[in-house]
Amino acid sequence: MNISDPHDGLLTIDTHVDIPWPEGPSPFVDGPRCVDLPKLKAGRIAAVCFAAYVPQGPRDDAGYLAATGRARAMLDEIVAMAGPKGNGAVVAGSAAAIEAAFTAGHIAIIPAIENGYALGPDITTLEEFQARGVRYITLTHNGHNDLADAAIPRKDLDDRESEHGGLSQLGRAAIRRMNELGILVDISHAAKTTMLQAAALSATPVVATHSCMQALCNHPRNLDDEQLEVLRATGGLVQITIVSNFLRRQARAADLTVADIADHVDYAVRKTGIDHVGIGTDFDGGGGVRGFMNAAQAPHLTAELARRGYGREELGKIWGGNFLRLLRKAEAAAAAGAMRAAD
Repeated sequence: MNISDPHDGLLTIDTHVDIPWPEGPSPFVDGPRCVDLPKLKAGRIAAVCFAAYVPQGPRDDAGYLAATGRARAMLDEIVAMAGPKGNGAVVAGSAAAIEAAFTAGHIAIIPAIENGYALGPDITTLEEFQARGVRYITLTHNGHNDLADAAIPRKDLDDRESEHGGLSQLGRAAIRRMNELGILVDISHAAKTTMLQAAALSATPVVATHSCMQALCNHPRNLDDEQLEVLRATGGLVQITIVSNFLRRQARAADLTVADIADHVDYAVRKTGIDHVGIGTDFDGGGGVRGFMNAAQAPHLTAELARRGYGREELGKIWGGNFLRLLRKAEAAAAAGAMRAAD
């Protein structure tokens, strides 16, 4: 371990990265993607949650069929990103598997789904997605769905400001089933009502995999102080994202630096404590600031956090330890539920 390099030896997890779709450049070469295997290795990122992103569409048979089909195809591609054995990447379905991959020098790939619309009109697909390796599901994207209200309604889909008053009955059932399956509940993109209800209902702490601080940037996607207090009280987690418009309103990536990201980290730590904050870049989905435009530049953020006084243990929590804690809680809740069902 190089003590002069604060990034060296950290088990780093980026909890939200998109994949180009439908035909993006290869993840196995250093190309135009913000995140590919060469950049992950260069940036010493140990694990990545790759999201099968499904944009909100019409809630009819054709829309549901297309959404679920897209999620399945994207999950297939995410799993295939591990490549042939010996490529240096593995699909990791548990906290222990992520740690084992890190010890072996492999990059851990963690599949996720962004937008519960991908489930279709019911929640029976949850078992399938869990078997495909999905470890979190973002309840909504922009636009309400059958599970919950979103932070940003879609006028083009005739959304009212609020449709369900937060979670629908189907959304509540989905969260209970996600708890049983060990799938984390992601409340990024969700309306505040949805977030508060999900945090109160879920047996496992909820996570905002890619969000920022409302106090520093007044954007409907960001979390306010009341939400941060709920995350602290329930053991949840906010993963600071690096999308410029969530860091500073109407800012461009070129206008911002890692210092702006660190400002949001600082604020979240002050409000929630060090155990409830992490990093979810949203690379290849709009994330990036000057000096941290791709995964290879991750050490620049670590250096800025270290300059602000974050020590080795604190950096380890922010960069992955806190997310691993939530994964373990989800796994333990699922195991306990399975034991109760077997009695």
